[in-house]
Amino acid sequence: QEGARVPHTFPVPSSGGADSPMSASPAPKNIDYYSKFSPSPLSMKQFLDFGSENACEKTSFVFLRQELPVRLANIMKEINLLPDNLLSTPSVKLVQSWYIQSFQEILEFKDKNVNDEKVTYDFTDTVVNIRNRHNNVILVMAQGVVEYKETYGTDPVVSQNVQYFLDRFYMSRISIRMLLNQHTLLFGGKVKVNPAHPKQIGSIDPNCGVSEIVRDAYENARNLCDRYYMNSPELILEEFNAKEDGAPITVVYVPSHLYHMVFELFKNAMRATMEQYGDCMEYPPIHCRIAMGSEDLTVKVSDRGGGVPLRKIDRLFTYTYSTAPRPSMDGARAAPLAGYGHGLPISRLYARYFQGDLKLYSLEGYGTDAVIYIRALSTESIERLPVYNKSVWKHYKTIHEADDWCVPSNKPKDMTTFRSF
Repeated sequence: QEGARVPHTFPVPSSGGADSPMSASPAPKNIDYYSKFSPSPLSMKQFLDFGSENACEKTSFVFLRQELPVRLANIMKEINLLPDNLLSTPSVKLVQSWYIQSFQEILEFKDKNVNDEKVTYDFTDTVVNIRNRHNNVILVMAQGVVEYKETYGTDPVVSQNVQYFLDRFYMSRISIRMLLNQHTLLFGGKVKVNPAHPKQIGSIDPNCGVSEIVRDAYENARNLCDRYYMNSPELILEEFNAKEDGAPITVVYVPSHLYHMVFELFKNAMRATMEQYGDCMEYPPIHCRIAMGSEDLTVKVSDRGGGVPLRKIDRLFTYTYSTAPRPSMDGARAAPLAGYGHGLPISRLYARYFQGDLKLYSLEGYGTDAVIYIRALSTESIERLPVYNKSVWKHYKTIHEADDWCVPSNKPKDMTTFRSF
């Protein structure tokens, strides 16, 4: 049953009974039980239909009290597979305690009466508390990785496992926050329409104007750049709509996710440009091209910041690597355009969350193109969720063998000692 697909309308675990896995209440037993279910990925269209046509608080409550423990349990089982030295850092322990507390709080609603208004009201309250409790998970987890590196250094196997885990952990977190946000935005306030974004359904905009978000992200990144470097590159923005020539490009998407990605790409492009051109009075502009096809919406950000050698491209997506100086925890002295090195890998997760991607193409000595791919159709934008099963367990437990390709040597070959067959 581990990792088996579970139909979207879940069998709700039985309650009571001496043999029921839920009769004993310690967290580990419940986590084991819920981790045997697979999460149920939702499509953007399902999120929309649910929010607009039949936005029913009871339906949301019944789905979430089952789905949230499943998503939480799946990733909590995986946390335990991390190296002991990393698990024992104060930061990772703190994150673990948050997850356990949130898991238990959701389970308290397992058998409560769905028709009782106080129950649904309390549930929404709990959801808001959980969301707030987890606000700093990324910062604290990043701190844990830093603590681990400073104490134990890094080795390739641990780095690989940490990379694999954090990709899955942060993706799980994005998905859980998406569910929490949808519920609180649809049912959490006295006001049924969000006054700031009346056209949005929860956190989703059915007609998300892409160039508007791009300009917004550019302006905010530019403000940071001006503060730090006293200058900034201009933006040249172009749109190509193959679906509807001349019409502004819109997509069904979460504006905050798109903003997060584009803002990160602009910060990187600006930092590279300013460092490359030093004290020049004029800087080459950053080009942004937005293209809408029948399957993909693509956003390309191009800079002339000198590029990155191919050898370093993969490193830019690793959590244990940042080119910037390490930020101070108080945030006062941190360079505003850089941080823990989590910006790019997490932006890539936002892109992949709804089946898109984020890629970097660099021309060393010239500049870099960063490309965001988003599914143009809401029916194909389906959550990409990690599931805990045997193959995951094997991934962490496998001893990584020697590479099956020759390792080149820099030293000249001594032909006198060369074997002849």
